[in-house]
Amino acid sequence: MSPPRPPAAQKQPGFTERLRNAGILPTDDEDTRLSKSLLVFATGLVSVASALWLLVYWSMGPRLSSSLTLSFQVLLAGNLFIYLRWGHFEWFRLTQLALFLFFPFVAQWSIGNFITGSGVILWGLLAPIGAVLCMGARESTPWFFAYLFLTGLTGFFDYYLADFGSAASAPIPVRISVIFFVLNFATLSTIVFALLRFSVGQKRQAQRRLQQAHAALVEEQDRSERLLLNILPAPVARRLKDSNETIADGFPEVTVMFADIVNFTRIAGDMSAESVFRMLNGVFSRFDELAEGLGLEKIKTIGDAYMVAGGLNGDPRAAPAAVARLALGMGEAAATFQMEPPIRLRIGICTGPVVAGVVGRKKFIYDLWGDTVNIASRLSSEGHPGGILCDARTRELLAQSFEFASETTLVLKGKGPLRVSRLLGFGTTAAPSPSPASSAINAG
Repeated sequence: MSPPRPPAAQKQPGFTERLRNAGILPTDDEDTRLSKSLLVFATGLVSVASALWLLVYWSMGPRLSSSLTLSFQVLLAGNLFIYLRWGHFEWFRLTQLALFLFFPFVAQWSIGNFITGSGVILWGLLAPIGAVLCMGARESTPWFFAYLFLTGLTGFFDYYLADFGSAASAPIPVRISVIFFVLNFATLSTIVFALLRFSVGQKRQAQRRLQQAHAALVEEQDRSERLLLNILPAPVARRLKDSNETIADGFPEVTVMFADIVNFTRIAGDMSAESVFRMLNGVFSRFDELAEGLGLEKIKTIGDAYMVAGGLNGDPRAAPAAVARLALGMGEAAATFQMEPPIRLRIGICTGPVVAGVVGRKKFIYDLWGDTVNIASRLSSEGHPGGILCDARTRELLAQSFEFASETTLVLKGKGPLRVSRLLGFGTTAAPSPSPASSAINAG
């Protein structure tokens, strides 16, 4: 036998991915994550552009000083290091945007005027653009006005001091000015495009994550809804979700059926607990299919007893016939299970008033109360194996459609004499309906 393969190592994120996610905390919301990623990404782009400037400066010889650009790059990197080491994103955002805004103007003032500086003050536009992306539209307005003010101030001094500047400063060749004009416009346009593209990409990823989370939430809600509907009738489930009121309703006439397995103790005595569970689950699942097909409400199972009611949500006049069909179908379905001794049922049916409601606030159940419930339960325990005992009201409602044995009197402890009849089968006018449940009954 070959040794198991070790699990495949997860792909480690690259340097760019780690840098982009630097400083992001698990508790950050999507907007904060995007702001941090954008500002770190912008810092990286400006640092690369500054390095390009240094190379160009050094290639021009001693005519141009590179110390200012080098200082700008060092300040950007140092501020980023402080943020990654100690956090404080708000301070990092303020100082980094301030560097983006003021340093281009300082650089142009040190070089000369707008022409000799090759429009380097355009780099200051990164501050309001970064503020829009990292802070918001309203918060970015002061940054934009600050950029306009510094631009107007620079233009004012360039205009009135043009003659003094040209005489005092060494001339810069036109070719060099053109090179830096192209470099400034191209680099700034690239950075702005990259920031906007990065922002849109990150927002789409966040939207996909939000859609996935929403889909998972909807799926979980549907699962919870199905689980709730497996416990409660649909109208009761809606009322329970919409209000905190106590749910207890009276019904003037409901048909209740109890069924229990004859000699269940003997059948389960030689079986393991797991086998008993599989047997009961198979039997009751078949009963569930029959009850659902006939539009009846399964109330609960208690040990080997199965309780069903009709007339709670549908037409109460059709409930007795549906319950009778179910009882006959359950008897036939039980006989199809290969068990020794064979599975046989005792079934009791009673029709009358009940109170139905939800019990408790935790692990609640939907249950029925009243003499109708008690009588149906007693009839299921008093009947013969394979028999279906019905009270007088149930027989009265089904007499035209189903066949009954002669009526007898049964004395129930605590209730006294009670007229009951044994349901024998379908009458001439109550053939099984062509529903899925009846098909399952006939197939059984």
